[in-house]
Amino acid sequence: MLYRKIPKNGDGLSILGFGCMRLAARDGMIDEERATRQVRYAIDHGVNYVDTAWPYHMGESEPFLGRALADGYREKIKLATKLPSWTINSRKDMDSILNAQLERLRTDHIDYYLVHGLVGLLWDKMEKLEVLNFLDRAKADGRIINAGFSFHGSAGDFKRIVDAYPWTFCQIQYNFLDEKNQAGTEGLEYAASKNLGIIIMEPLRGGKLTNPVPPEVQEIWNEAPVKRTPAEWALRWIWNRPEVTVVLSGMNEESHIEENLKTASEAYPNSLTEAELQLIKKAEQKYRKLMKTGCTGCRYCIPCPSGVDIPGCFEIYDNFYLSGNEKEAKLMYAAKPGGIIRGDAAGYASQCVQCGQCAEKCPQHLDIPSLLEAVKEKFEGKDHKGWRMIAKKAFRKE
Repeated sequence: MLYRKIPKNGDGLSILGFGCMRLAARDGMIDEERATRQVRYAIDHGVNYVDTAWPYHMGESEPFLGRALADGYREKIKLATKLPSWTINSRKDMDSILNAQLERLRTDHIDYYLVHGLVGLLWDKMEKLEVLNFLDRAKADGRIINAGFSFHGSAGDFKRIVDAYPWTFCQIQYNFLDEKNQAGTEGLEYAASKNLGIIIMEPLRGGKLTNPVPPEVQEIWNEAPVKRTPAEWALRWIWNRPEVTVVLSGMNEESHIEENLKTASEAYPNSLTEAELQLIKKAEQKYRKLMKTGCTGCRYCIPCPSGVDIPGCFEIYDNFYLSGNEKEAKLMYAAKPGGIIRGDAAGYASQCVQCGQCAEKCPQHLDIPSLLEAVKEKFEGKDHKGWRMIAKKAFRKE
């Protein structure tokens, strides 16, 4: 495992962090035994930064992690969690939530505490509610050690938030499709110029850079003299930047953990050749021609008041355009948002009533209602009932 230092405090953090937004699951719930085994395995093999948040897994990620980090594992890592900014209505709320998080995580302090999911207007609200005073007091009394923020807005707003407080670190979405999206490369370089540690989220765009890999993109990867998986190409592209401290990965498959650990032992900054960087640029351009929604699967948009499985609908819609397999896409659309696989209520795009609540919550600022209309037109035609019948037979539980 390679390590990089946070400039302001000298902490040596593993360049691979364990993100707890997409833990191993079974029947819609965290598979606690398996996920605990995975988290501890990663820590045993050098990962020392573990990231969670109040809303992850419908509020169950923090309590799970509190249990998973028993038996001495809490002492081996730097623990990160976040203040859910959009739920805050008073200065008192901030202390109440932090104190609850300490209980949920079974710890007396948070090593890296973030003001979560900021955009410009939300930051303005939090500033008026005295979040800076809250951070100062929480650091003074030892409940948090380092203060930072996670960000999903524009580069301009990012810079003014960086300048508003002596942050130790920040967390941004960054991958080879997002150089000019949100904070982007401009924000990355600005934060580095202010000596902030930089934590990267969504390095694989919610898995869309690895599963499925379009044949047209795989052909590009096959051109490389050194053979790497799509995940390795994407992660190495980020770790090639010396400004980056930690890349978070939502690892929930044992093979993914093994692969990422191996890559994280080899991915030095400035280690990619110009030819390799051009190859990644070529893959980026191909992806842009194929992808439709821009959804990362973060699930901030749910629950939907009308029960729409928004991330599920978008996943299948994007996967169709990446794979070109229309029959498989229609089957999976009938089965997954249709509730057939999990045995719950249907959440089809056609259930959308255009209320717009999802768009207000979306960190990617997507026009979700319009995209859902496109999903409906693609998958809910005259043959939809037939695909639903096929899905019931294919996924019927004995």
